[in-house]
Amino acid sequence: MNAAASSLLTRSLAATVVLPGTVALLVPAFLWYSPLRLLIDLGVARWAGVALLGAGALLYGWTTLDFARRGHGTPAPWDPPQKLVVSGLYRFSRNPMYVGVLSWILGAGLLLQSAGLLGYAALVGIGFHLRVVLFEEPMLQKEFGQEFADYRRTVRRWI
Repeated sequence: MNAAASSLLTRSLAATVVLPGTVALLVPAFLWYSPLRLLIDLGVARWAGVALLGAGALLYGWTTLDFARRGHGTPAPWDPPQKLVVSGLYRFSRNPMYVGVLSWILGAGLLLQSAGLLGYAALVGIGFHLRVVLFEEPMLQKEFGQEFADYRRTVRRWI
């Protein structure tokens, strides 16, 4: 691995610890260990959480690699891809990384049967949507112009 690739990998790992690490691990752990923890009985449906946890981890990992290999950047807003990434999972969704993080949180909520985590997942989903619509899409349109406009016309925002 050359020095540039090593640096990009290090920056991507740091971004992962800071951003999804906080949103998908630290805050859910706080909610889980909170004295206000509210458990609900989901029966066998809770095991769907395992699939969502796995899917979330896979989506996030794959898209992080796409950002590095194809976009020459990281998931961090302070170190974004330099090229618009439209291949890999980005052929099917304009925001598969957010879908992955949200899948992880939903999976944890289901598996742990936590009403608090499921409510938190709903808030995170709303927050992601607002961030994408109000900040990211206008920024990408400004930065990538017609390339992003064409991409936006052909690929759905979420799923």
